Amino acid sequence: MLITGASGALGSEIASYFSKQSIQLALHYKSALPLESESTSCKHFKADLTKEEEVKALIANVVHTFGRLDIIINNAGISKSSISWKTSAADWSETLAVNLTAPFLVSKYAIPEIRKQSVGRIINISSVVAQTGFVGTVAYAASKSGLIGMTKTLAKELSPFKITVNALALGYFNKGMIDDVPVDMQQAIIESVPLKTLGDPKTINKMIETLISDAGDFVTGQTLNLNGGLY
Repeated sequence: MLITGASGALGSEIASYFSKQSIQLALHYKSALPLESESTSCKHFKADLTKEEEVKALIANVVHTFGRLDIIINNAGISKSSISWKTSAADWSETLAVNLTAPFLVSKYAIPEIRKQSVGRIINISSVVAQTGFVGTVAYAASKSGLIGMTKTLAKELSPFKITVNALALGYFNKGMIDDVPVDMQQAIIESVPLKTLGDPKTINKMIETLISDAGDFVTGQTLNLNGGLY
């Protein structure tokens, strides 16, 4: 299992959960090392996912290290908050490069390797913001919406090879990008969620666990909404 952005808050939670299972982990990072220590079944891989040659090398290194690749969790992402008419072209480009182009590049180079297996899984981490919009997130919302469209297309292209592709549209969780939100705004967000609480990453991990298991064989091209009822 390759997890991109494995040193971030959410990536660390996913890596920690699956490190306790009989799954070989390839943990990608850009600068800060992942929290999970390296072992025979867990290795770290550094790459700038916005650079195609580094992505190509990343996939090659993972396959060389473990001998195969069959699960991708496209988790790496950034958010640069700004009202649309004040968003710089540089921030727009960087957000789309990390949140949308990078998952495309990872998938592009991973798919030929995954096709060598009898089954495969690609899971893209999207957001409820892609579906609802949110003030100050024009680049982020656009990138996460694009990820949903990419998911649907890849699912149709890869179905003949028994590779499923799904997206998780996450609401607000108690780990991850919520850390960048001021405390007073966090409370307002909680009040906007019908369940009146932030999500726990265990929900994400359990969903991933189901999708990568045999129980996920008939689920593809879907956007699974983990958002506490927020629409």
